[in-house]
Amino acid sequence: MSEKLQKVLARVGLGSRRYMEEVIAAGRVSINGRVAQVGERIEPGDELRIDGRKVQFQIEDEIRRRVLIYYKPEGEICSRNDPESRPTVFEQLPSIPGDRWVMVGRLDINSTGLLLFTNDGELANRLMHPSNEIEREYAVRVMGEVSPQLKKNMTEGVVLDDGPAKFESFSEIGGEGINRWYQVVVKEGRNREVRRIFESQGLKVSRLLRTRYGTVILPRELRTGRWMELDKGDIDNLTKSVELKPRQGTGLFGMAKRRNERMQEKPMAARRGGYLRQQRRDNEGEAQPEQRRDPRQASPEHGRTDNRSDNRFNNRPVRTEGNTDNRFNTRTDRSSEPRGDDRGNRAPTERNGNTFENQNRATDKFAQRKPPFGLKKGFKKF
Repeated sequence: MSEKLQKVLARVGLGSRRYMEEVIAAGRVSINGRVAQVGERIEPGDELRIDGRKVQFQIEDEIRRRVLIYYKPEGEICSRNDPESRPTVFEQLPSIPGDRWVMVGRLDINSTGLLLFTNDGELANRLMHPSNEIEREYAVRVMGEVSPQLKKNMTEGVVLDDGPAKFESFSEIGGEGINRWYQVVVKEGRNREVRRIFESQGLKVSRLLRTRYGTVILPRELRTGRWMELDKGDIDNLTKSVELKPRQGTGLFGMAKRRNERMQEKPMAARRGGYLRQQRRDNEGEAQPEQRRDPRQASPEHGRTDNRSDNRFNNRPVRTEGNTDNRFNTRTDRSSEPRGDDRGNRAPTERNGNTFENQNRATDKFAQRKPPFGLKKGFKKF
């Protein structure tokens, strides 16, 4: 049981296969004390070093095959890094020590739905390759009427910029008026293929949701922005569809299995992407600045004006008694004047035997009290 050296180094996360080939050709990699060659194979138990440092590795067949399903929200991009600092789908995935997640297929920033991630690069490549004809199913909301002739054109085939394309199946699933939902299936994963097929017939897609990829269906209990790991049965069905043999140890165990069971019984709340919504609000605010309203302004239905300053918390309006000219005073103005007693006759300097000065001292003393017992209690050292 052996594997190509550059493939092992790339899977460990040291760089791409092409870059690893350059590192090997430069004589920086050794196997069992001798300089390695490009294309050489490595077996379990061999000592692998780069620039003299030992590298821990596993042969691919020994690694537990894992597959995640992720419900992508609108506003996230399918990339590891983005120069515009937009949120990416990889930010929400769990860490995988000593390995990395490979994305199966893509969805554009405006699309939502099912995304697959796996730590098996060969499985990902076979699921994405057009020769395997893996079905991708979408729920699409279209603005405009889809006539029988347009439906026939899209199922028989249309010509796009990068070649002919068609829907393998096309059915209506609901909706009213100009916004109707359709279910379509394609066997290729070209860029924005579903949207472009509709646009070729003069139709505009307003919503696009992927509901199935191959044998994996988007679960009802999975909410937007959440992920779930597949168990052995689902992974084996997926690998059989691309003619890959199953691996030993595949499946959920321990905490991972209990987490999936809890999610099925009590789904987690949706975590919706807000990047595009915030961008739309910013654009609308720049286009119509005169319609912005100060949230501190009093509502007209109450029939009063707002005399508050910018600091809403320190200068909160307080109702005072016996003042008809100015009904509202700020809290700071009120604290600087002595208050009258319950009868409104005089401003006392004492209350319950304590002067205001003593009350201030008592307040300061209370503020200096220690926190409740156990608040700062540390862990016992063993």
